[in-house]
Amino acid sequence: MSRTLLVTGGAGFVGGALIKSLLTEYSDAVIISLDNYFTGSPENHVNDPRVTYIDGSTVDIAKIWAGRGLPAPEIVFHLGEYSRIVQSFEDHDLTWDFNLLGTKEVVKFTAGHGAKLIYAGSSSKFGNDGEDENLNPYAWTKAKNIEYIKNYSNWFGLDYAITYFYNVYGPGQITTGKYATVIGIFERQYLAGEPLTVVSPGTQTRDFTHIDDIVRGLVLVARGGTGDGYLLGAGNERPLAEVAKLFGTEFVLVPALRGERTRGQADTAKAAELGWQAERRLDEYVAGFVAANPR
Repeated sequence: MSRTLLVTGGAGFVGGALIKSLLTEYSDAVIISLDNYFTGSPENHVNDPRVTYIDGSTVDIAKIWAGRGLPAPEIVFHLGEYSRIVQSFEDHDLTWDFNLLGTKEVVKFTAGHGAKLIYAGSSSKFGNDGEDENLNPYAWTKAKNIEYIKNYSNWFGLDYAITYFYNVYGPGQITTGKYATVIGIFERQYLAGEPLTVVSPGTQTRDFTHIDDIVRGLVLVARGGTGDGYLLGAGNERPLAEVAKLFGTEFVLVPALRGERTRGQADTAKAAELGWQAERRLDEYVAGFVAANPR
């Protein structure tokens, strides 16, 4: 008998990479992706008969699952939420629907099937001694979901583990549009021969984590993690201006953005208990990118 794994947001940057890994790590599994394709793309699909891609909303997860007669999942990787800070002011309603309404249904669905929930929390909740969770709609909804998951487990029973991503980068990242990632934007601007745009003041720090390390962390947490606190980051604070300098080209400062935090660095102690640590370095990644694309 094969096991069933569900990945919400499976057509996204992290979800697509996770599914590739799950196909190897769980050789007996069939994998279902549920994605509304808000930022996900068919380009991230894996061409494998063991993977089924469903276009739908997490709000309707129970109805979608029952309508297709799918077997009960063993693990639910919940990555399918709204995940941008600055844009969440403009997309307030979407942030509410995707993150609060959708996650409520995913939690209920997971518990109802006796599955284990692996939730992708947001590292934004740790900024400024926890005060930054109220800086913007995105951080606030993600922080409330952590509270909800813990309470639901106490109220009704739920096997869960919560991970936190720190500025994920690597192959497959979004490089264009308002949902592009920092390293994705820098790469696009570099290839176009444009100066890199660094948000003022440029001294704010971020902890950048390669997609391969994130995916490896998710698998380890799924296998042996329990409860809250699995921070997946390199553990290094890097000022954004210094990151831009790694590309060896000109950069310019642009106006500060609403709702952004000033510092970011992961405390990886709990993830380390599972044998996880970041193996990929940002400076080596950027050096490889620049070497492969000389200007």
